[in-house]
Amino acid sequence: MQVKTIAGLAFITLMAASCQQKKEMEKKPYAWPANVQAPVCEKKPKELIAHGDTRLDPYYWLNDFFKKGPDSSNVVAYLEAENRYYDTMMAGTKTLQEDLFKEMKARIKEKDESVPYLKNGYYYYNRLVEGKDYFVFCRKKGSLDAPEEVLLDVNTLAEGHAYYSAAGFSISPDNNLMAYAVDTVSRRQYVIMVKNLQTGELYADRIQNTEGDPVWAADNKTLFYTAKNPVTLLSEKIKRHKLGTDPSTDAVVYEEKDPSNYIGVGKSKSDKYIFITSQATLSSEIRMIDASTPEAAFTVFQPRMKEVLYNVDHAGSLFYIRTNLNAKNFKIATCPENATASNNWTDIVPHKDDVLVQDIDLF
Repeated sequence: MQVKTIAGLAFITLMAASCQQKKEMEKKPYAWPANVQAPVCEKKPKELIAHGDTRLDPYYWLNDFFKKGPDSSNVVAYLEAENRYYDTMMAGTKTLQEDLFKEMKARIKEKDESVPYLKNGYYYYNRLVEGKDYFVFCRKKGSLDAPEEVLLDVNTLAEGHAYYSAAGFSISPDNNLMAYAVDTVSRRQYVIMVKNLQTGELYADRIQNTEGDPVWAADNKTLFYTAKNPVTLLSEKIKRHKLGTDPSTDAVVYEEKDPSNYIGVGKSKSDKYIFITSQATLSSEIRMIDASTPEAAFTVFQPRMKEVLYNVDHAGSLFYIRTNLNAKNFKIATCPENATASNNWTDIVPHKDDVLVQDIDLF
C-alpha cells in the first residue's frame, strides 16, 4: 500500500511540474525568427519506367550525391542551405536542447560492461568508459579474474572522425590475430583490418567496401568476407583474402546474380564449417566448405526450393537445420555431415500449428 502511495505522489508531482512548464511556455511563447526564407528544393523532371509503369520523380537529381553525377555538388549546397535554415530557426532553443541532452545522458549508465562470453580459452567482453562515447573491446585468458587485455579502444580510434563505427570482431583460431571492420562515412561500407594481438601491429591489409563480416579459415591466414556493389551498396560477392596479398586480387568464391537475394558469410558454432547464405523473402540456399580447406570449392547444402527457407548450424557430427519445409511455423531437423539433401533431414523438434520456431542456438 505504501509503495502505491509513493508512486501516486510521484505521478502527481510530475503532472504538476508538467503543467507548470506548460504555463511558463504559454506566458513566453517561442518567437520564430522573422523574415527567414526556407530553402526550396529545385524540381527537375525525371521519368522513370519500371514493370510497365511510368512515374515522375522531380527530386531524382538528389541521387547524384551518391552516384557522383553532375549535380553532386548542387546536392551538397542544398543540404548546407537546409542546415543553415535549421540552425537559424532553432537558435532560440539551444539552452533547452542542452538541458534535454544532459537530462537524457544522466539517465544512461555511462560506465557499463557487456556479459562476458567464453571462446577458445578466452572471455571476451566490451566495456564503456565514463565520459567516453565508444566502447573498449577486451578479453581475459582462462578466468574472469585474469588480467585484462585491451584488444581495441574504439575511443582512441574514433578521434578526429565525425562518425566512427567498429564492428565484425573476429579472432583467429590460434587467438593471435583479430580481424575487424571500420566505417567512417556512415554508409555501412566497412574496411576490414587485421591486428596482431601479440605485437599490436596493424597489418597492411585493407579490404575496402565490405559488409564488415570477416570470417577466419582454420589456417589463421585466410579470411572470407562479403563485398558490396559500390553504387547500389547491395551485398554482391563473397571473396577470399589471404593475409599479405593485395585485396584487389582476392578470389570471388560466390557471386549473387539476383538482386532480390541478400548474401552473407559465416561460420558454424563448432568452427568446423564456413557457410555462404543466399536468401530472398521466401527461399534460401546455403553453400559450405570445411574451414580447414579454405581453397576448396563451396558445395550446395540443399538446392533452393520454392517458398522454402532454411538455415544451418553444426555441432558434434550433425548439421542442425531450422526450416519451414512442410512446416509453416518452422521445425528443427538434423542430418549427417555426408548427406545434407532434404530427403536426409530427420525432425527433432516437429512442426506445431500454434508455436513459431524463431531461432536455434547450439552449445
